[in-house]
Order: sequence, then structure tokens, then C-alpha cells
Amino acid sequence: MTDAAPTPTGALILQDGTVLWGRGFGASGRSVGEVCFNTSLTGYQEIMTDPSYAGQIITFTFPHIGNTGTNPEDIETKTPAARGLIVKTDVTEPSNWRSVQKFDAWLKAWNLVGLAGIDTRRLTRLIRDQGAPTGVIVHNPAGITDADIEAAKAEAKAWPGLEGMDLAIEVSTRQSYAWTQSTWSLGAGYAEQDSPDHHVVAIDYGAKQNILRCLAATGARVTVVPATATADDILALKPDGVFLSNGPGDPAATGAYAVPTIQGLLAKDLPIFGICLGHQLLALSLGAKTKKMDRGHRGANHPVKDLETGKVEITSQNHGFVVREETLPADATVTHVSLFDGSNEGFRLNSRPVFSVQYHPEASPGPSDSHYLFDRFAKLIEAHKR
Repeated sequence: MTDAAPTPTGALILQDGTVLWGRGFGASGRSVGEVCFNTSLTGYQEIMTDPSYAGQIITFTFPHIGNTGTNPEDIETKTPAARGLIVKTDVTEPSNWRSVQKFDAWLKAWNLVGLAGIDTRRLTRLIRDQGAPTGVIVHNPAGITDADIEAAKAEAKAWPGLEGMDLAIEVSTRQSYAWTQSTWSLGAGYAEQDSPDHHVVAIDYGAKQNILRCLAATGARVTVVPATATADDILALKPDGVFLSNGPGDPAATGAYAVPTIQGLLAKDLPIFGICLGHQLLALSLGAKTKKMDRGHRGANHPVKDLETGKVEITSQNHGFVVREETLPADATVTHVSLFDGSNEGFRLNSRPVFSVQYHPEASPGPSDSHYLFDRFAKLIEAHKR
């Protein structure tokens, strides 16, 4: 895809043995994962810290990534879960008033490998046409050696892939905690919540922090619990509603412990709101099925139609699995559909205060078209309390 430099310092090695030469940056070493692509123009720091990217190497289709630097506010989790990134153009000096650290230094601090100088348009077409491959990115500042390439080829062939892999267990919190931070505003930063009026328990399968902020902004007192929390654990907290978060990996694998918990909560008729992996796990709890997508949905420009209002929302998405709509139970009404490929983007139950969407209504990065869903959840809770 790109000609080898005289002494290339970086390379992407795919599972079929293909070698793409480039220039390494960030941390030295190598990293293996599923190679996907993201079409967002902004928000690379939020993308790199989204726990849903665990096990993945992100190809950015926008060429100028990293040029606005990094800051401590634009992160979605304390420890990034992505395996690395691929970009077309070398990162330049940061040119943004909020930047406090260069992107290259930020990547080194988190031991994340970067690769520049790749023809990302051609790589994106490969993923689009053939599906997301396993790959290894290598950065050797002294120059890539034959030993680097051979070790990477072996690692790429041996990696099992995301299907059947439970990654939520790796990125979830280990203990429960209270979340009190609300949404951000220019000049003030993140607000602290004041006088909450209902209690939401959020099950953390890999929750982004801005999701928790959006919940807090509705007036919820938010308690975050581990992915492995049982229904009894959650009910002991006396929630007014339960939130099922986003997260990485195969929902069928995570469902081994998550589905019994969600089924126990459904039996109590509590308001439930799920997004992304939480949407998929809710579907599994109702007897539906999920499947691996060839290329997935990743970006901040995905059109979704609300079938009940006729409105089209531009959404932020990040998922590689999807609910098989035809397997949903009769009690479920499909509410949202992707205008890219017709796949399921949301449903609600007719008999209970339960709904979910496949996309990310909190965005970060992305448009705010879908923020209303958090208010809808709050209204369901208030109605249920009466």
C-alpha cells in the first residue's frame, strides 16, 4: 500500500501475511488486534479512550489525527483499552488552546503504538470489502527488522479474534462507586451534580464517562456497579432505574453472566435503558440473537431513523456486533433502524418500561441529536415511581 522507506520504523502486518510499511510513533513495540476503521473528523482522544475499542486497532479515515494535542478532560476512561492506531499523515505540533500534551507523548505514556504513512483509504476499502482482519502494528525506532516481521506474522495468525471473546470483564470497574460529575460547559468545565431526585444503577460493561455525566445531568444519583454484579446485588441498592452500558467484545460471551442478571431485573418491572453492548445484552436476555458484522459501525456521522417519529438522527456509533432483528420477541417493537445498511438500531418493550439503542446518544465525539434519550429514561423513571 505504501513503498517501504529505506529504514522503515513502523509496519502493519495482516493475518494473511501482507506487510504495509509506514512510520512508527508513540510507544515502541508491537500490538495485535482487530483492525477497524473510524470515520470521525474530531474526537480522537475520546475514541482512543472508549472502552468499546478493547481488542481493536483503529484506522482513522480522516488524515489529520493528533494535531490538536491532548488534554485531561477529553478522556472516556482512566486507562485506554484500544490496542493502537493507524493514520495517514504524521502528527504535527499541537495547535489548540486546550492542549496540554503532545499526542505522541500521550501515546507513549499509555504504551500505545501508532503507525503513520499508511494509505488509509486503501486499507479502509480492504476492511469494507473483506471484513475487519487481525493485524499487528510494529514500531521499532531503530528500524523494522526481519525478526520484527516474522514475530508479528506469527502473532497475527495466533490471535483468536473478537468472536467468542468476553472483553467487558477486562474493562469493567472492579468495585461499585458513586458518580457525581455532570456535563461540560465552556469556561466552567465539568459541573458537579446537585440535589439528585432519582437513583440509577449503571452496570459497567465498559461505560464511557460522558454517558454517566449525561445520566447525572437528568437529575439521577448514579451508582456504577461491575459487569458481574448480580440482580440481587443491584436490587439491594434500591434503584429507580437500571442502565446497561456500552462495552467491547462478543455479547454472547459476556451474556454468560450478564443475561441472568438482566433477566432478574426484567422480572422486577424496573425501568431499563441500554445502549450499544447493553442493547445487545438486553436482546439476548429476551431470547433474541446477535451476530458479528463484517465491518461494523464506527464513526460520528451515522444516520438512524426513528420509526415512531419519522425523524433522522445523525449518531455516533462504535460496534462490531448487531442484534438479529428477526429474533426479537413479539413483545418488542423496533424503534430505530440504520439508514446505512438497515440493521437494527433500537427497540422497546410494549409491556414494560424498557428500551435500548445500538448507537451512542452521549456522543463524545459526535452530534447531540440523541441526547433526548436520557430525558426519556428519566421520564420513564418518574412515571414508574408514581
